[in-house]
Amino acid sequence: MATIRDVARLAGVSISTVSRVLNKSGYVNSETEREVNKAIQMLKYEPSDVARGLTNKKTRTIALILPDIVNPFFPELSRAVEDVARTSGYTVIFGNSDGQANKEKAYINILKQKYISGIIFASHNLNRDDVEYLQKIDIPFVVLDRAPSQEGCTVVRSNNFEGAKLAVQHLLDVGCKKIAHIYGPQEINTAKDRLSGYEESVKNFKWYSPTLMVPGNFKLDGGMNAAHVLMERHPDVDGIFVGNDLMAVGALKTLLRLGIKVPNQIAICGFDGIHLAEAVEPELTTIAQPIYEMGALAADLLIKKIEGAVVDNRIYELEVKLVPRASTTKEI
Repeated sequence: MATIRDVARLAGVSISTVSRVLNKSGYVNSETEREVNKAIQMLKYEPSDVARGLTNKKTRTIALILPDIVNPFFPELSRAVEDVARTSGYTVIFGNSDGQANKEKAYINILKQKYISGIIFASHNLNRDDVEYLQKIDIPFVVLDRAPSQEGCTVVRSNNFEGAKLAVQHLLDVGCKKIAHIYGPQEINTAKDRLSGYEESVKNFKWYSPTLMVPGNFKLDGGMNAAHVLMERHPDVDGIFVGNDLMAVGALKTLLRLGIKVPNQIAICGFDGIHLAEAVEPELTTIAQPIYEMGALAADLLIKKIEGAVVDNRIYELEVKLVPRASTTKEI
């Protein structure tokens, strides 16, 4: 395979001249440019993105930082990012931060050294200092789903507050008289908005109590444990709005182990719309986010930023929808 050094030798010019021709940067007279292009064709030289990156600090590579690769929501989101990036000639690399701020900071520093073109953060750990640092080192970025609550960011997310209200209303509509909520980590705005939507919907009912809200940490075992706690505190609960589908699957598992019939005794509604919700029995009612559209929009906005288009630093909020399934079809 020919190298840039081979092209320079054949064309009788320096490596830096070949680089200027390839990257269309700096002055090269027309005759020299013809000789370089002729050498490229004769040698069938294909410049690598890495080689180009050493010159223009761009490698046409996007990083997607995920907080929890085990959660099925994020692979589905990642697929959309990768599809849009590939169509636009970009490669995507993935990093799993486990929701830890120090890991995300380490990724930023490593990616800076690798001349990454841009970063999508599907995380909640970005703070004002991180945002200012990314702007200082000129790395375009977009925040996906788990938005920080500060200015200076382009954010893509769904309407979590209204989605939570939609879930509670559905449980009321199918006949539930006392509805609990299993919520995610409150340092994550996504979880906070869903809990707020639940509280807004139920706060005026006589049966409402703060003890109806139990943490589940957005994880399968968290949902299982939370369901146990709820049954001990409030055995008369007949509806549960769960803050994500993964916790909802865990809650469903616990209820079935306890011999509680879903949905006839307790109806369950999750949130996200992951494919796993259709794989359990009974199939899980959920508030579906437009997962693919969110990932695709985030990738498209980031690529526009990378390529110099003006993209407003604002929140792009997509609508959610109720997907009713067997976990809430109660016999009233």
